[in-house]
Amino acid sequence: MRVVFAGTPAVAVPSLLALLASDHEVVGVLTRPPAPVGRKRVLTPSPVHTAADDAGIPVLTSDRPHEGVTLAGLRELAPEVCAVVAYGALLREPALSLPEHGWINLHFSLLPAWRGAAPVQHAIIAGDEITGASTFQIETGLDTGPVLGTMTEAIRPTDTSGDLLERLATSGSALLTASLDAIADGSASPQAQPDEGVSLAPRLTTADGQIDWRHPAAAIDRRIRGCTPAPGAWTTRDGARVKIGPIRLADTSAAGTSSTASAAESALAPGHLSISDDGVMVGTGTAPVLLGQIAPPGKSWMAATDWARGARLDSAATFDVEGPNT
Repeated sequence: MRVVFAGTPAVAVPSLLALLASDHEVVGVLTRPPAPVGRKRVLTPSPVHTAADDAGIPVLTSDRPHEGVTLAGLRELAPEVCAVVAYGALLREPALSLPEHGWINLHFSLLPAWRGAAPVQHAIIAGDEITGASTFQIETGLDTGPVLGTMTEAIRPTDTSGDLLERLATSGSALLTASLDAIADGSASPQAQPDEGVSLAPRLTTADGQIDWRHPAAAIDRRIRGCTPAPGAWTTRDGARVKIGPIRLADTSAAGTSSTASAAESALAPGHLSISDDGVMVGTGTAPVLLGQIAPPGKSWMAATDWARGARLDSAATFDVEGPNT
C-alpha cells in the first residue's frame, strides 16, 4: 500500500525504518516543525524528519495537517493509509477521511488502558507489571478507535520510561507493519474497545516530577523511574532544585541489607539524609532509599556520594519535605 508515515520523536523512528523495509511504499512523512533545542535554542528538525531525509522521502512539516498546504500535500501524495507513531498533533477532518484505510496509530499501552500522551510513564508510576502496544484506527475520540492488534511487554523492576519506550518502539514497529499487512490482504479485523478498564495518561509536566519524601519508598521509586528521562524527577534542598536519578529501595540495596546498617538509617525521617560508606540514604514514608545519580543546581549529573562529599553534608542534612503528588 501507499503509506504516509506521521511521527516526530526518536521513539517513532524504528517504525518508519520498519515500513521502509517492508513491502509497503512509504510515499511521504508528516512530522512536526523544527523545534528549538539546547541552551542556544537552535531550530532542529525532528528525529523522524532527519530519518526521512536520510531515506530520501518527501517530508511535510505541520502541527495542523487538516489545513492549507499540508492537507493539499497529503492529497497530492495520495496515501491508501497513514501510519502514526507519536506524531504529537491533533488529527481532524478532512485529513482523517483522506486515505482509503484511514490513519492507523501505534500506541504504547494495552488499550483501553492509558489513553493519552504519556502511557508508558503512567504505567510505571502506577506500578503496572505488564504493558504493551496496540494498533488502532484513529477517530475523533482520544485513543478510542477499534483495535487491530496488540503485543505485551513486561515492566522490569528497574525500568525507566526511557528504557521501556526503547523496547516498545522496537517491538511495536513489527506490530504496526503486521497491522498494515493485514489491512492490505483483507485479513484485518478491528475490534471495538471495551467500556471497562479505561484509564487516562495525560502528558506529564515538570510539577509531576516533584518528589514527596513522605510517600512510601516504592511509590517514590516508581515516580522517579516514570519521570526519567522526561520530564525529570526532582526535589529541593533549602529551596534550590536538585534533580534526582533512579534510586534503589533499601530492601534491595547493599546498604539496606548490610549488617552494619545503623538503626538510625532504618528509622530515617522523610527527607532526612544519612551518609555512610554504603552511600547516601534518604528517609521516606516507609523505608529509606539509596540515591544514585543527582544533579545539584547548575551542575551536571554526579554520583550522590560525590555530591555529599563536595557539599560537606552533616548529620542534619535534609531535603525539603514537600510535594503535590499523590
